[in-house]
Amino acid sequence: MFATEVDFTLPKGYLDADGVLHTDGVMRLATAADEILPLKDPRVQANPAYLTIIVLARVVTRLGSLPDVNTKVVEGLFASDLDYLQGLYERLNAAEEPDGRLGDDVGQLAGSADGRLAGGGRVYALGEA
Repeated sequence: MFATEVDFTLPKGYLDADGVLHTDGVMRLATAADEILPLKDPRVQANPAYLTIIVLARVVTRLGSLPDVNTKVVEGLFASDLDYLQGLYERLNAAEEPDGRLGDDVGQLAGSADGRLAGGGRVYALGEA
C-alpha cells in the first residue's frame, strides 16, 4: 500500500475569526474529479486562477481544529501558506514511481523548504495548456 495522505505544517498558519491560529493539517492525493469538476464552477470560468482555491479546498482534509476546510478558509490563507500548499500539492500528486508507489520523499514533503517540484509547477496550471 502507498501513502495517500501527508501531514503538513503551514509556514504562518490560518488565523480564524476567533483569533485561533491553525497550522497543522493533512492533504490527500487528488482524484481526477478533484481536478475536473471545479472546471465547471462559475468562479473558475470567470477567473481561472480560482481553480487553485477549489482544488486545495477539496484535497486539504484537515487544518488545525477547523470543522471544515472550504473555499472561504483557503481564500483566507496568507499568500505564503497558499504558495506552500500549491507546492505540496504538486509534489504529492507528481507521477508515481514505476512500481506504483509514490517516491520515497512523500513522507518528507511537508518538511521540504518550499514544497515545490523542481519544475516549479502550480495548481492553477491545471486544465491550462
